[in-house]
Parts: sequence; C-alpha cells; structure tokens
Amino acid sequence: MLYYLIVCRSLTYAQRTAAALERAGIPAHILRSPKSIAGEGCSHSVKISQRYLAGALRALHRAVLEPKRVFITTGDGSYREVEL
Repeated sequence: MLYYLIVCRSLTYAQRTAAALERAGIPAHILRSPKSIAGEGCSHSVKISQRYLAGALRALHRAVLEPKRVFITTGDGSYREVEL
C-alpha cells in the first residue's frame, strides 16, 4: 500500500498535525522519520494513506499547519519527495 509521510520539525508539531487530521476524519499515525528523509537531526512524521493527501493538505492549511516536506513511498520501499 502506498502512503505519504508528512515531515514535521518536532514531535509537538507532529502531534498537532495528527490531531488536526483526525479532527478532519483522516486517519493519521505519528512515527519517527526514516533516516533517509530525516535530514538534519531527528524528526517525526505523520503517516497517511495515499487517498487522503488532498484532504489532508486542505485540513492542515485551514489549521495553519503547513507541512515542512512530504514524501511518498515508492514500489521498492524508498521515498520520493512530493512537490507541493
């Protein structure tokens, strides 16, 4: 199954992001960002199903929680950044 990772700058920001998505009816799970996408230091991500991306971006915009970066899984298990 394909999914998106919304990269957040901190655990608190990831918690706020997940809460905003849950309020919008979008299932979201917080996890530590994989090392391949974390960049500098450690970060946390919010994982959502592929079918929820458009609604998630609208919900986050309304909540003034713009994503730092968004990645999609590829067929081989790696990640590719999505241009927003």
